[in-house]
Amino acid sequence: MSNTTAALEAAVAAVIAHLPKDGETQTNRQRVYGDRAFAQVMKILAPRVRHFIRQYGLAGHWDDAEQCCAIGVHRAIQAYDPERAQFTTFVNWQLRGELQSLRFRLMTDQRPSAKKVEASTVSLHAVTNNADGESNTLESMIEDEFALDRTEACAGDHLAVKTREALLDAYVDHLRGVAMEQMKRRARSSRSVQVVDPRLPRFRAGAAIIDPAEIAELEEKLDAQRQIVARRLSDDMPDESELDPQERERQRQVAKRAAKTIAEIAANDPRFGGMFERPRPKARRRATDKVAPAATVLPDHNAPHNQLSRVVAIVPATTLHQAPEAEDQAEQLVALPRGVRSH
Repeated sequence: MSNTTAALEAAVAAVIAHLPKDGETQTNRQRVYGDRAFAQVMKILAPRVRHFIRQYGLAGHWDDAEQCCAIGVHRAIQAYDPERAQFTTFVNWQLRGELQSLRFRLMTDQRPSAKKVEASTVSLHAVTNNADGESNTLESMIEDEFALDRTEACAGDHLAVKTREALLDAYVDHLRGVAMEQMKRRARSSRSVQVVDPRLPRFRAGAAIIDPAEIAELEEKLDAQRQIVARRLSDDMPDESELDPQERERQRQVAKRAAKTIAEIAANDPRFGGMFERPRPKARRRATDKVAPAATVLPDHNAPHNQLSRVVAIVPATTLHQAPEAEDQAEQLVALPRGVRSH
């Protein structure tokens, strides 16, 4: 056994020694020492890897070929059995197989089936000219028909998350403001400070002094309440079956009150643009309400300008020459209204 083969066997044994056993998780120490041993294996096999890459004609794809060789070495280590053969036998077959597969994927036109139909490999990054004579790549000419839907869906999800966070911040600020006002009012209504001499009048402090411990306790409560509401509003709501029934009911009530307050904030806060506004329903008509008269196209006969006219029946023109009395009716059609003198 040569020195190179012995060093390779020792490096492979170090890699195998730091692999996790069945059912165990690999520790950070094992991972670090295993990576160092694997790097030593790749360093020893570097001349062999360069030889195989040139042999299979993949010098133009050197980075991809090295990655495939690293995958082949890793598979050879996993399948290595020292009792059957040396490691060089295992790794040679793995390297050849990986490089052969890479060559078939990159050079599909070299297959016998491709040579029969004179197929050629075309890169998506190759520059071509379109109908207008502009240079473009094939990759940029491929149209994804679902790109717009995915973009709109992602944008909608992003806006929904941002809006939810903004509403939660506004809700917490509202609760904080209400609690601070209560603490200030409670501090101002505390008992007055009595001076030593009881004959002198009492006096009150001008500004309310709030205990910092109360403020810290308030922030803890607000943080806990925000987490409860955020879990309720999240898309993947966690399972609460393991919680105590009383605690689960308490969280449900907290989320219910929060939803009502958040809806009021969204409707009144101009930052959210009235996103919860809805058209108001039409008021129901009561029996005592007066109904407006329906519109009609007939003239109002009570109007002053309609009282001077009279309406007569229109006789068809075909009957004017048959009945003498029809001629008298036709003359009445052109008669002026009463009280109107012609010029």
